Amino acid sequence: METTLLLFLISFIILVILICVKWASFDSKNSLKNIPPSPPKLPIIGNFHQLGSNPNRNLQILSQKYGPVMLLHLGSIPTVVASSAEAAQEIMNTHDLIFCNRPSLTMPNILLYGSKSISFAPYGEYWRRLKSIVVVNLLSNTRVKSYQKLREEEISHMIRMLEESCGKTVDMRSEFSSLTNNIISRVALGRKFDGIKHKNLVRAYVDSFTVFTVGSYVPWLSWVDQVIGSVGRAEKIAKEFDEFLERIIEEHLNKQKEKDANEGEDFVDILLDLQKDNTTGFPLHRDTIKALILEAFATGTDSTYTSLEWALSEIIKNPTVMKKLQQEVIKVAQGRSMISEEDLEKLSCLKAVVKESLRLHTPGPLLVPRKAMQDVKLLGYDIASDTQVIINVWAIGRDPTLWEEPNEFRPERFLNNSINYQGLQFQWLPFGAGRRSCPGIQFSVPVIELALANIVYKFDITLLNGMKNEDMDMNEAFGITIHRKSPLLVSMSPRF
Repeated sequence: METTLLLFLISFIILVILICVKWASFDSKNSLKNIPPSPPKLPIIGNFHQLGSNPNRNLQILSQKYGPVMLLHLGSIPTVVASSAEAAQEIMNTHDLIFCNRPSLTMPNILLYGSKSISFAPYGEYWRRLKSIVVVNLLSNTRVKSYQKLREEEISHMIRMLEESCGKTVDMRSEFSSLTNNIISRVALGRKFDGIKHKNLVRAYVDSFTVFTVGSYVPWLSWVDQVIGSVGRAEKIAKEFDEFLERIIEEHLNKQKEKDANEGEDFVDILLDLQKDNTTGFPLHRDTIKALILEAFATGTDSTYTSLEWALSEIIKNPTVMKKLQQEVIKVAQGRSMISEEDLEKLSCLKAVVKESLRLHTPGPLLVPRKAMQDVKLLGYDIASDTQVIINVWAIGRDPTLWEEPNEFRPERFLNNSINYQGLQFQWLPFGAGRRSCPGIQFSVPVIELALANIVYKFDITLLNGMKNEDMDMNEAFGITIHRKSPLLVSMSPRF
C-alpha cells in the first residue's frame, strides 16, 4: 500500500514538473512573439462566456477595448477575431491563400457529407475543382440569366398572394420564405416543394447549423454532444434530407431528358450530366452532388429571405425612403403591371437601399470561420498556423471611422460611389471576399431587388394597430443568419 502511494506521489510530481516545463516553454516562445491582445479566459471554455446570445455585438464591444485584431480561446481553439477593414483586407486579399482553409466543425461534417460543400470543404484540390464546377456550370452569368423567367414568375405569384391578403395581417417573413424556397426548389430540383413538411424539413436543416457542439472546440468533451442528443438530432435531419434528395436524383435519372434542353436544366440535371460525361476531369460522387444541393437550400434560402425582410423593414421605418422608391419605380414602370428584371439597372435608389440594408443587416455577420495554413503576420501580430479566424463584417459595416453615423439607415451613401458586390471594398463585405467569397451573389441579389421593387410599386404598407414606423421592433436574433427577432407583420393596400 505504501509502495503504491509512493509511486503515485512520484508520478504526480513528475507530471506537475512536465506541465510546468511545457507551460514555461510555451510562455517563453510566446514572449518572443507579438501575440494579439486577449481578454481573460476561463478554464476549459476559454472566452466562450463572452460571446453571449449576440456574438457579433459582443465581439464588437470587446474589439473596442482590445483592438481590431484580438485573440480569443474558444474552448481549446485559438481564434483571432478581425473587426476592421484593414484586418479584413489582409486576411481576404493580402494573405488570402494563407487564410483560405476551413476548420473542421461537427455540424457541417454531419449535414454536408463530411463538409463536401463549397462553403465548408477544406482548401485543396477538391475544393478548387468543386468551385470551378459551381461557378462555370451552376452560377455563371448565362446560367443565372436563364432563370430570369422563373424568378419573375415566382415574384408575380407572391404579388398575387399579397393582393388577395390586402386588408388582412400579412406575415412578410412567411411570404419571403416561401418565395425564396420556391425559387431555389425550382432552380435546384426542377419543381416546387412548398408543402408544410418540406418547409419544416428545410427549417430544421438550416437551424441545425447554429447548434453549438462542444466537440468542435473541446475535442476531449465530444461525448457531451452525444449525451445531450445534438449529434443524434442532426444525424436524423441529415438522413431525412438525404432520403428526400435520393428520391429527387432517381426521378431525374429516370426521366427522359431533351438532348438540347440545356437552358431549361435544373441543378440536379446539370450535375448528373457532368457526372455522366465526366467532362470536368473531376469525379462528381453522389454525396458531392447532394452536398451542393443542400448548401443551396441552407445558404440561398435563409440569407435571401432574411435580407428581404430586413430591407423591407428599413423601407417601412423610413417613410422618406419609401416615397423616393415609389417615385422611382413608377417612373420606370411607365404604367406596366409589374417591374421586370430589365428595369433593375434603372433603379439606382433601389440598389442603394439594398446595399445599405446589407451594410446594417449583413446576413452572415461573422462569415464562415477560416483557418491559417501557416504562421503569418496580421497587422504586425504573429498568427500561428492552425489558428481559427473570424471576421466580424457586421462590426466593420458599423465602424464609425468608415461610416458617418453608422447606425443610421442612409441609402444615399451608395448613390455616388463605386462600392459593388465583388468584395473589392473591405469596408462593406456582405458576401465576403477572396477565394472563399459567396459564389451566389449574382443569383440572390436580383431576387431581393425585384421582389422589393414590385412590393413598393404595388402596395402601400402600414404597421399593425396604429404602430408608428419609428417604433418598429428592429431587435436581432442570432443564427446562421441574423433574423429579425420578431416576424415583420404588416397590412397592405393596393396603390392602383
